Amino acid sequence: MKILTWRGTLITSILAIALVYLLPTVCPDCWPHKKINLGLDLQGGMNLVLEVQSEKAVETTLERTIHELKKELRDGDVKHSGISLNAGNTITAVLSGKENIDGFNKILSENFNTLMINSTQKQGEATTMVLKLPDKEQESIRKMATEQALETIRNRIDEFGVSEPDIRIQGENRILVQLPGVTDTQRAKDLIGRTARLNFQLVDETGDVASALKGTPPPGDSILYQVKTNPQTGQTIKTPFLIKNRVLLDGSSLTDARVMIDSQYNEPYVGIEFDRKGARLFERITGENIKKRLAIVLDKTVYSAPVIQDRIAGGKARITGNFTTEEARDLAIALRAGALPAPVKILEERTVGPTLGADSIRMGIVSMIVGGLLVIIFMAIYYKGSGLIADFALIMNIILIGGGLAAFQATLTLPGIAGIILTIGMAVDANVIIFERIREELFSGKTPAASVKAGFERATLTVLDANVTTLIVAVVLFQFGTGPIKGFAVTLGLGIVASLFTALVLSKSCFDFFISGKKVSTLSI
Repeated sequence: MKILTWRGTLITSILAIALVYLLPTVCPDCWPHKKINLGLDLQGGMNLVLEVQSEKAVETTLERTIHELKKELRDGDVKHSGISLNAGNTITAVLSGKENIDGFNKILSENFNTLMINSTQKQGEATTMVLKLPDKEQESIRKMATEQALETIRNRIDEFGVSEPDIRIQGENRILVQLPGVTDTQRAKDLIGRTARLNFQLVDETGDVASALKGTPPPGDSILYQVKTNPQTGQTIKTPFLIKNRVLLDGSSLTDARVMIDSQYNEPYVGIEFDRKGARLFERITGENIKKRLAIVLDKTVYSAPVIQDRIAGGKARITGNFTTEEARDLAIALRAGALPAPVKILEERTVGPTLGADSIRMGIVSMIVGGLLVIIFMAIYYKGSGLIADFALIMNIILIGGGLAAFQATLTLPGIAGIILTIGMAVDANVIIFERIREELFSGKTPAASVKAGFERATLTVLDANVTTLIVAVVLFQFGTGPIKGFAVTLGLGIVASLFTALVLSKSCFDFFISGKKVSTLSI
């Protein structure tokens, strides 16, 4: 009796917890506010296949290497006639004089051992060297760019607030992004596709912008535009700026980016903060360039170019740009998540409408109800009173699966519904094995209580064998499967655990409740 009380308390607690977690799915305002997440195929959303332009990552790495190489040569007093990046990801360096060539080779071997000299050509006194990265190094950069892009996109989507997104690498440089429940697809695409490379560069105010627009900008400068849209007329105005190519500070030093409201104009802007090193650098840059214009450039677009009035200490700055609150929030998310190592291109875009998902849910529920009712009727007819216990266990089994899905915040997909329907059959199968063993014991002349006890003891190993092997398969599918296969594995695994509990614990307790300690001469089975 003591054991029965302990078991009854355990069963009641588990069922109560499952009901509590299942309730918010029916009544969304109920505590604990965890409802079953529906997958892309059930609630609609968007599916994107992105291609990471990993070749651009190699190009960016070489550009950065050239910048560092020039600095090292300058510090080492090694003169050169030009170092430039060529098509095909090679670097050309032109030097003259043995002393400069020896100094160049020394710096190259000490600080740039990943660069290899592909060819050397001498023309008069000038020596032209063609440098390149080894193929293995280039492949490593491409692979790393795809992996970094995956993490950056994942961080942005997490901050965007999408529950249960599916983001994974496909092939060498493609990323699959599935966002269930997203309706503002354009906003999501803008957030994911934005490179978010932030630079602080000086405006060249001595150059002539008009002549630069007609011809070639002065050496070391580029033409970049500031784009503003008039909210009343919708007209877009592009203002050209002559920007110095040298990047004084970039977004790698950012520690935070938040949406703020300007108290004077009541407009949103993005407040940014630098780490200690970035703050020192920003203070030095602003101190050395007072009365000059410092452009804040994001993805080669000038957001603002204020005149530096004084040295700015504290490592805080602001990005203004006539934003809406949503645009400012998305920009802050992109800056916090970091820049993409290379641009991404949308190869495939598919939107799943919620109507299709609603149809899938309706058909899935109809299938579950019809299948469940047929099983319940069969068990009640074939096993009579004992069949009703199996039916009760079956209903509790479905409640436990639903509660488990909500508690673990798993995602229910269309294959997941198939997994639940499959579990209904497996749950009844366990009861059938147990009931047949009890019948055998009754036919041998044992009492109902002895038959129930012996029936459960004999059937337990068989039930465990059948379910544990299927559970192993579910674990393997969950570990190595993706998307819908993983959803199927989750519901199948939860269903098997629930099935074992209801068949071996709940059903046994029901039998004990009806016959234990009572003089029962027959058993309805």
